[in-house]
Amino acid sequence: MTIDTKVNETKPSLLNRLKTMAKKLKANLMVMYLAYRDPRVPLFTKIFAICVVAYAFSPVDLIPDFIPILGYLDDLILVPLGVYIALRLFPREVLEEYRTKAEEQRKLGKPNNWITGTLIIAVWIALAVWSGWYIYGLLK
Repeated sequence: MTIDTKVNETKPSLLNRLKTMAKKLKANLMVMYLAYRDPRVPLFTKIFAICVVAYAFSPVDLIPDFIPILGYLDDLILVPLGVYIALRLFPREVLEEYRTKAEEQRKLGKPNNWITGTLIIAVWIALAVWSGWYIYGLLK
């Protein structure tokens, strides 16, 4: 075994590190889901957290996973980035208080947000209809 092989075995790849970091940040979604209702949380933080949690719990992605590379952009970058920013906005004592409650809730499974999923589907349908009208107008 060469030295290069040993280094590669002990150091995880960039993709694996990103996935691990994304899982850690996504684990905080339930904390945010429970904590945003707390009266100690500022209004802007509540609104931002609601948007992040609703999108993350939505059964439909804004960018479908079947689109090469871009399909996983929201799973690997957008959602974790939103979670990271939202966690920085929450008061520290609020997050600590809701971590145990979130752990209990996580055992029950994550909730689905069908309202956000429906909204995303409506956006895709509206884009498809608008594109069809636009192309039809060009071909006339």
